[in-house]
Amino acid sequence: GLKPKEFVFARYVAEGMEITQAYKKVFKKSKSSEHIANSAKQLMKKDEVKKMVKEEIKKVLQDEGITPFQISLSENGIHGPINEFLEGLKTLIINVPPGLRSNPSESYVRKMEHLLKAITTSDVSHVLFVSSTSVYGNANGELTEDAPLMPNTESGRQLVACENLFRNSKAFAVTIIRFGGLIGPDRHPVTMLSGREGLNNGHHPINLIHLEDCIHMIWTILNNSYWGETFNGVYPHHPEKQIYYFEEAQKRGLPAPSYQREPSSNSGKLVRSTNFLNKGHSFTTSVVS
Repeated sequence: GLKPKEFVFARYVAEGMEITQAYKKVFKKSKSSEHIANSAKQLMKKDEVKKMVKEEIKKVLQDEGITPFQISLSENGIHGPINEFLEGLKTLIINVPPGLRSNPSESYVRKMEHLLKAITTSDVSHVLFVSSTSVYGNANGELTEDAPLMPNTESGRQLVACENLFRNSKAFAVTIIRFGGLIGPDRHPVTMLSGREGLNNGHHPINLIHLEDCIHMIWTILNNSYWGETFNGVYPHHPEKQIYYFEEAQKRGLPAPSYQREPSSNSGKLVRSTNFLNKGHSFTTSVVS
């Protein structure tokens, strides 16, 4: 069975808290951030914890009046009541991260091909596919939605393939939204970076967005029927990483990450949310704490 602390950990994760934050909150005597990250990952691998998280997520959703369907995508197919879930749906938001860090050999594209097949035979006429600014890879300078895609990670490459997969479908209209690094009530990149040393590219700009603005962008796209489009989703404030993360760590009383001094030959990428802003919309929630 689950120990009481593991139960509380599962509850926090079910409510959307990032796993390292949840671990820190429950196991207060935790050592270094590396120890916390590893221990949190180990806990999430336990079958009882996984099961508990799923059950708690169901409860959280039902409390909000949402009918949840538990569906899992794998390379071999879809498990769960996918047709029942898609029945009568006109608009579908696909927000499934590649998750290749925890399972590098897995094909995200294969999973999405199975999903695409199911959608194609359903009533869905509009798809909003959530992608990431990782599709731009190590590009330099200011990037709008028209910038060439040069992914340099496996998940970035697979996201590009999936963007094309959905965009080329004749069965529905699709809009793609590429979010930057995510910040939420219980999630901030500084908690993962805290105390790390010798990091690279400290002079590069940040490209972040708050959960509130992610929801605001999705809502705006749906309300205005912006279909057949691509949107970058990044808050228009881009201080250097080394300055921004130093200040964010200080505000939280965390050890700041330290960056190597490097010749600033490449400026890093600065992702502009050109399409959204040009349509007269704005962002609501600052990425500065």
